[in-house]
Amino acid sequence: MNKSLKIILLIISSLTFLIGGKFEDNHIKNNSNKIKSNAGIFQKSIGNMEESEIPDNYISVNQYKINILHYFLNIDLFPDKKLLKGDVTIVGVLLDKNLKQIDLNFYDNMKISRLQLNGVNAAYSEKGTRLSIPVSNFSSDTFYVHVDYEGTPKRVGFSSFVFGEINGKSCVYNLSEPVYASTWFPCNDIPSDKALVDIKITNDSSEVSASNGKLISVTTSGTRRTYYWKSIYPMSTYLVCLYSSDYVNFSDEYISQDKSDTMPIEYYVFPKQLDQAKEDFKPYPDIIDFFAKTFGEYPFIKEKYGVAEFLWQLGAMETQTLTGVGFNFIGGKQFFTNIFAHELSHHWFGDAVGPKTWKDVWLNEGFATYCEALFAEHRGGAGALQSNMMSKFQDDFSGTVYNPNDLFSATVYQKGAWILHMLRHEVGDSTFFKIMRSYYEKFKYKNASTKDFEEVCENISHQNLKHFFDQWVFTGTGILDLNYDWKSEKENNLYEVTLNINQTQKGYDVYEFPIDVKIQFKDQTVSYKIFQIDKRQKKLEFELTEEPLVITLDPNNWLLAKIQYEKNGSE
Repeated sequence: MNKSLKIILLIISSLTFLIGGKFEDNHIKNNSNKIKSNAGIFQKSIGNMEESEIPDNYISVNQYKINILHYFLNIDLFPDKKLLKGDVTIVGVLLDKNLKQIDLNFYDNMKISRLQLNGVNAAYSEKGTRLSIPVSNFSSDTFYVHVDYEGTPKRVGFSSFVFGEINGKSCVYNLSEPVYASTWFPCNDIPSDKALVDIKITNDSSEVSASNGKLISVTTSGTRRTYYWKSIYPMSTYLVCLYSSDYVNFSDEYISQDKSDTMPIEYYVFPKQLDQAKEDFKPYPDIIDFFAKTFGEYPFIKEKYGVAEFLWQLGAMETQTLTGVGFNFIGGKQFFTNIFAHELSHHWFGDAVGPKTWKDVWLNEGFATYCEALFAEHRGGAGALQSNMMSKFQDDFSGTVYNPNDLFSATVYQKGAWILHMLRHEVGDSTFFKIMRSYYEKFKYKNASTKDFEEVCENISHQNLKHFFDQWVFTGTGILDLNYDWKSEKENNLYEVTLNINQTQKGYDVYEFPIDVKIQFKDQTVSYKIFQIDKRQKKLEFELTEEPLVITLDPNNWLLAKIQYEKNGSE
């Protein structure tokens, strides 16, 4: 653990919000300098964003002029009434001292009973998903917003916040990605504004409530039970989680690469699936170990990794340190290990290294999708890598990977994975994995843009990759479409080969890329060559000592390409 993180642990351990389930204003003020120092250690990546780039009706310009440092969430659940009562304190700083109002995201169907700014009842206005608080006479750049509210959160997006039921039992959970944390608590719902989070979840005493970070305490009062969770690592608002049901809990452990930490792996599952979950979850220590060896140590080593079952049936969600997994992906046969690997890898790429904007979502999903393939390669070798990547192949990707039309499309996931696969081939294995480790280390606990990643790639590889990123990420659409033909003629005991490769795709005019060429001879021996393609019609000429029988392009499937051999008329 580095020095700055040790400082964070000491600072955060001094903070508490145990009195009456609330966080005392005096305590906040007394610790304001310490809280500010947290922001200096975990440097934010909130840039100046042009108004034209901000999504309509959700994020205001003012939201880029504040920096949230800490959320203290007290959440009371009443599943029978589908009612949530919230008691939330938000600590932040003004980045612009001339700011006239603090804007936060919060759905206006939630009824606010009290709002205080710096310990004083404050005026505010609500409209749609925006909560605005006028600012005046600030003696400090630090602010403290306290909100008491209640209501039934709206279900939008992938469900956002759900009072559900399974087997006659309650199951409460959230799925906030990308911008739906504000359905259940007031926040600055921008992925780059990471903050520390303390959360208390109170429900019926029969329910187990799990969340991000470490479990600090469990207290029971009459028929109500409160679980207090604390995170010492910053997180984006969409990664804040709440899972509450009649879970049974079992655990495993992971030992850090330097053997200095033993981290718990905690599982929260429905009682009827306990035995199946125990079988399905066996690979988790190996998955963590593989990614730690590949990219760098698990980023939340002082907290945990965990999994909680929930009712979403379309997949899983990488909420920080506690992944939500749909109950239909637990069957006791280890059929869905690739999904588990995908979500776990997000803790490196998506959680620890967050996207600077949602335009950069492929840095989350494309990376995690390629991590599925890397884990398959770890288990099954090069053939498993190739098979896994071909399962992600399609020839109808729409739009660009950067700033996609659909944040959760195959273009973002599968094509994003193929971009990393092709980058690996472009720069070589050792350089590629050095890039991934360097990118993770540079932006850990921060946020990165696609340009940031491109810069790391160029600095490590010592290559100009502008064209690579333009053709695959920023401008190009679809995939490569290649036709080729070849002929050979014998001259002076050598075979002179002419290989014509033509690009026919419409999504980008001229792709530039290396291509492997496999040459099979009449005696069944094989030779390989690599050529750089830099024209739409490329003519390659080379000599062989043996007569070629078959020439195949990209035999190991490193290119996102549809390749068609056109038999030469002279053959």
